[in-house]
Amino acid sequence: MFFASDNTGPVHPRVMQALVQANEGHVPSYGSDDLTRAVETRIREVFEAPEAAVYLVATGTTANALALACLSRPWDTVFCTPEAHVQVDECNAPEFYTGGAKLTLVGKADRMTPPELDAALVHHGSGDVHIAQSGPVTLTQVTENGRLYTLDELRALCDLARRHGSPVHLDGARFANAVAALGCTPAEMTWKLGIDAVSFGGTKNGLMGVEAVVLFDPARAREFELRRKRGAHLFSKHRYLAAQMLAYLEDGLWLEMAAQANANGARLAEGLRGCPQVVFDYEVQANMIFATLPRGLHRRLHEAGAKYTLFGSLEGPEEDTVRARFVCDWSLRAEEIDRYLALLNA
Repeated sequence: MFFASDNTGPVHPRVMQALVQANEGHVPSYGSDDLTRAVETRIREVFEAPEAAVYLVATGTTANALALACLSRPWDTVFCTPEAHVQVDECNAPEFYTGGAKLTLVGKADRMTPPELDAALVHHGSGDVHIAQSGPVTLTQVTENGRLYTLDELRALCDLARRHGSPVHLDGARFANAVAALGCTPAEMTWKLGIDAVSFGGTKNGLMGVEAVVLFDPARAREFELRRKRGAHLFSKHRYLAAQMLAYLEDGLWLEMAAQANANGARLAEGLRGCPQVVFDYEVQANMIFATLPRGLHRRLHEAGAKYTLFGSLEGPEEDTVRARFVCDWSLRAEEIDRYLALLNA
């Protein structure tokens, strides 16, 4: 009954097998191998972007920070929500890799609206030498609270940013979950709307540890290469990153796993709705659930072996409610979900 994070799940067997196969013999290093060239071509095909620059890195923080560094200047500000991963979970890595560009928070939650973004862009686009200048906008899809922007919402934000001269980055740590939930293509959720760069996640969706940065303007490629090397994120044995990502994309495995994770989330959410003590914080749209339950119920579930994130303590009055996060990955078995729900309703 593991619902703590999709980071905690196993690597897909087909990915492990690809790593075993990649481990044969000697091949060129630092991304000069055939597997890397193959995966670059495959990602361009998936995104319908034959000219895109494609790079592999090992973590989502690296992907976000290096992508934003290529889109901003040290005196710029990056526009994000207060819940964005770059704001709350990356220990100032974007500020470090950009050489000092700050973050400006837009809105009050995990999704920003065009009026909120417009106000921030107008203020920082004034040309006043005393304030940070308008830099890139970064959006998260799926958001940190498990919600989705519709394609129309993304398009409106991208159109607004473009009118102000700001490029747009998409943090896609759960990119596959969003594509599976919306039933769209990667191109329809990125460059066709005006996205300039995307962090294409894999680690949360069945990979051992690899993310892709896709820059739709190939003119930014050289800068990314230099920043990646200077930032100590150019792997010498690059084939092991490439092998994972290539297996991920083969025969639609990435979407298959994401669809299963979303289905697991839907199964868990449906069961939670059957308990009158559970109050949902948001509509469940992908593989994450945020809800409040009485502390006593949390305590009983944790003692029975359930693993999920609590935003509070198990110590205290049983009747008090405590907020929780449940995340389903591709590997969760229906029996695990049903066992948890049986305990919940016992």
